Amino acid sequence: MSSAPKPKNLILEFLLAADGHVLSAQAAIRGCALFEIAESAARVALVRLAAAGMIEGAGRGAYRLGPAAAELAGDLATWRSADRRLVPWSGAYVAVHCGALGRSDRAALRARDRALHLLGFAEAERGLYLRPDNLDGGVAGVRQRLHALGLERAATVFAAAGFEPARDAAIRTLWDGAALDAGYRRTKAALEAWLARADGLDVEVAAREAFLLGGKAIRQWVFDPLLPEPLVDAGARADFIDTLRRFDAAGRDIWRRLFAAPQNGGDNHEHHALSRDRHFHA
Repeated sequence: MSSAPKPKNLILEFLLAADGHVLSAQAAIRGCALFEIAESAARVALVRLAAAGMIEGAGRGAYRLGPAAAELAGDLATWRSADRRLVPWSGAYVAVHCGALGRSDRAALRARDRALHLLGFAEAERGLYLRPDNLDGGVAGVRQRLHALGLERAATVFAAAGFEPARDAAIRTLWDGAALDAGYRRTKAALEAWLARADGLDVEVAAREAFLLGGKAIRQWVFDPLLPEPLVDAGARADFIDTLRRFDAAGRDIWRRLFAAPQNGGDNHEHHALSRDRHFHA
């Protein structure tokens, strides 16, 4: 069994899922309770998130995302359309040369590595990173996204092509396409199996399972390098993301039903709080 998510992360996920709707404190507490998180811990998390500017008050006992979470919401909301950024591949690459950048600033180094990893770059040789040039916007678009993700502007981002055949063949082995293909098929099968039995589950059990399984699948997709054929099986990837979108829609419906149901026989006032659930754990 997976360990419970941290209450701060969970509440942020609930608010990211709400797509602009507010989240009541009681909805946050009820959602956290599904993961065995105590009411006191949920309330402390709300206070700390508010102090950090990640959430802000939206009326008595209600919250919405704060200004500090705007960028996070924008970045994570793009997963559903990530595959639509793909364009045909000519065989050229986007290259990033980091040889002139220092390695003593650990925060800058972490941001650099995370940006390169998120955009599917692999290290071809020390300080030189490559990815296929198959994303909409080309080199300029990738450069802009790398900078937004934290890559230092002193890094050189450029187009690279014309490698000799042996060198190009070696570059193509930087990514483990077979492992990616196996991951697409394995996760698709797991999501399909859950969808087939979801109607027979108690709504609270279904909500928790959907959140955990969906979160794992979306993390897999968010960190996918978006490689072109023949480096990966694009058909297997398309089947995976189609299943993930269907799973996400089913999960959102389950959370919607959960929070529309009265709690302990009382009136429900938070049925809009989790109208949408992205299942993403940052």
